[in-house]
Amino acid sequence: MTTHSAKHLIIGGGIIGCSIAYHLARAGEKDVVLLEKASLTEGATWHAAGLVGQLRSSRNTTRMLKRSVALYDRLADETGMEFDWKKVGSLRLAATRERLLEAKRLATMARSFDLEMEIITAAEAKELFPYIDAKDLEGAAFIPSDGHVDPASLCQAIAAGARMHGAKICQGVKVEDFEVHGGRITKVMTSHGGYEAETVVLATGMWSRELAAKLGVVVPACAVEHQYMVTEPLPQPELVKGLPTLRDPERLVYYKPDAGGRLVIGGYEEGTLPFGDRGIPGEFVRQLLPDNLDRFAPLAELAGQVTPVVNEVGIRQVINGPIPYSADGDFVMGWAPELRNLMLSTGFLYGIAAGGGAGEMIAEWILEGRPSLDLWPLDVRRFSPHHATRAFMYPRAVEHYAHHYKMRYPGQEAETARNLRLSPLHDRLKQHGAVFGSKNGWERPLWFAPEGVEPVDQLDFLNPGWKVFAEQEHSAARNGVVLIDQSSFSKFELIGPGALAAIQNLAVSNMDKPDGAVIYTQLCNMQGGTEADITVTRLGRDHFYIVTGAGFGVHDADWIRRHLPEGGPAQLIEMTSARAVINLCGPKSREVLQAVSEEDVSNRAFPFATAQDITLGAATVRAARIGYTGELGWELHVPTEFALHVYDLLWQAGQEHGIRDIGYRAIESLRLEKGYVYWSADITPDYSPVEAGLAGRVHLKSKEDFLGRAILDRQKREGTSQRLCTFTVDERLPMTGGETILHKGTAVSLASSGGYGPTAEKTIVYGYLPTALVGERDFELELFGRRQTLRQVDGPLYDPNNDRLKA
Repeated sequence: MTTHSAKHLIIGGGIIGCSIAYHLARAGEKDVVLLEKASLTEGATWHAAGLVGQLRSSRNTTRMLKRSVALYDRLADETGMEFDWKKVGSLRLAATRERLLEAKRLATMARSFDLEMEIITAAEAKELFPYIDAKDLEGAAFIPSDGHVDPASLCQAIAAGARMHGAKICQGVKVEDFEVHGGRITKVMTSHGGYEAETVVLATGMWSRELAAKLGVVVPACAVEHQYMVTEPLPQPELVKGLPTLRDPERLVYYKPDAGGRLVIGGYEEGTLPFGDRGIPGEFVRQLLPDNLDRFAPLAELAGQVTPVVNEVGIRQVINGPIPYSADGDFVMGWAPELRNLMLSTGFLYGIAAGGGAGEMIAEWILEGRPSLDLWPLDVRRFSPHHATRAFMYPRAVEHYAHHYKMRYPGQEAETARNLRLSPLHDRLKQHGAVFGSKNGWERPLWFAPEGVEPVDQLDFLNPGWKVFAEQEHSAARNGVVLIDQSSFSKFELIGPGALAAIQNLAVSNMDKPDGAVIYTQLCNMQGGTEADITVTRLGRDHFYIVTGAGFGVHDADWIRRHLPEGGPAQLIEMTSARAVINLCGPKSREVLQAVSEEDVSNRAFPFATAQDITLGAATVRAARIGYTGELGWELHVPTEFALHVYDLLWQAGQEHGIRDIGYRAIESLRLEKGYVYWSADITPDYSPVEAGLAGRVHLKSKEDFLGRAILDRQKREGTSQRLCTFTVDERLPMTGGETILHKGTAVSLASSGGYGPTAEKTIVYGYLPTALVGERDFELELFGRRQTLRQVDGPLYDPNNDRLKA
């Protein structure tokens, strides 16, 4: 068999694969090769609708999509190829007051993302799109820099740009299998011989799951059916050419102007069908599926309400094609945790809008070790293996598809594929009124419904009903004693003769502490950005116990494993299912714990930030005196089979002290008051521990070199360009994060976190400020289109000297 070589081998010739090839080659990389089994665009790209919208709920996803627009703006001049890029803007209708509130929330977010978005009247919307019925509209939102494009022509133009910069594109070459040695892909076998490459990129859309399975790699990417129709020419077809794209989320439909005075109209209906869940049939090259007019009819009827003219013109064609999707409806990007040199770039529901920016991010990820934007919401490591199973992925994908335009309130949970990972305490907590949410498959209590209140989540943009109950739970933690089921924590043990050296290389803190020490620390990349925010307990000289968030286990474990020395002197072992976690906290927690513990748990015998094995009833429990609420307390790591026994002991012992359960919504307000940060919001690879106010965690004098040390050393000596700050507002505000922070009318930041602190009696907001503004006190917060006075304060607001923690 002929053997070829490439430095970077990209599999898949849709817009994503071509964009990656373009950006790698444009960056000066040689030996960039793209393999496509048929011809370019012939998977899902050719039948995409072609809308290019930029605003998403994630700041950096929006920034990535803005880079797509920047590419499309210049590409025709660069390549000499036209692709019908029409930067006509996008219009989002608000048919109800709730939708207008949603649009105002999105506009506030857009402002913080530096994306122009205007709230306009119904009459102004009709001026932009004369065919709409504006009679009952509450208003609309308009983004002038959005547009639409011909997908196949765009893909060909990007491919032409890739070739211009030296990339080689091979069509009619089918990938058949792989060879893997030492955790790396060493050869890709194709219909035209073998390929050896330093990096392999899987950009194969709906085929990604099947190809990855040949490698033993789990990819939670799939495909579902998506339909749209093309109308006959409209009256006054000359009007159509300059129309913006249009979305009416209340009526679940979108519109794109098409050639010849026609409209493309599609949407997201209930009950779409998964595609390829039992294998993609045949080669499936440039194929469509039979249209399903029964399923599309409700969308057509809704479209007739939005634009009555479509009731008068015929339907020229209905397109039904499979589109890539994922287990949570968002992209799947990043290094596959199972292999050292496999990059994933798949699951792109809106690949045309994302294509340019996603290709740039993947190229940076390959060349620089990480993209210039933190893309955690799109990172493959947000998923666990169960997300890629048929039992989970397809029901969840169909649900997310149906909810693509439906109203989603802050905190709203998925309904399908639930009750998968249950804590041993689940049934007991359900008896106590728990309202559960899902995190990485775990059912976790969000809040507890008192007797007489139905245990159903109560959601709203402005005043969700659950808040009053979460505030009662908050007060119980501050004044009494509470139990929190935190069994969903991801837990690992790092063990072996190289364990200390490995963790010292990774962590910013000195980990060479006595056995039993509990150390809160960060793991940084070479640029000083925070890759993980963890708690580590030293169990022995060569033995460390690592705890991180429920959703971060795959990510953090992959980061650690990629930096362990070759040869196995240290091993990371998954321990999540081995131990349940019960957090006992509050000023009366010691009295409750002492009542059931055989050992002395006084402050003298059991100091803060230490761990011991203690006996609770018949169970030996690893107790760590640490927590996330800011109160005296213990995390009790209990062998799973003893968890209910320990919980019931504590519950009974706590009755005389008014013990109660609390959920994760109360934890959020407790940690905000205490000044604790949350990884993926307040602290990310975009920010260093020094910038996040955690400079005290960075130990430069007591340890040698570690990842990111040079940058952190310089930041501690010379200062930083930005810093995480705390702000307050006296009123209760419906904060969700992402709101714009302004200074003298200019947007200067966004809220990384925010919420009401019942003890502080203030709304608390976190956000990064440029260092030049850190000394300022007076700011504004833009929320649902309104501005509120915001005051920068010195945090934390609660127990700044840790007197309560160390009591």
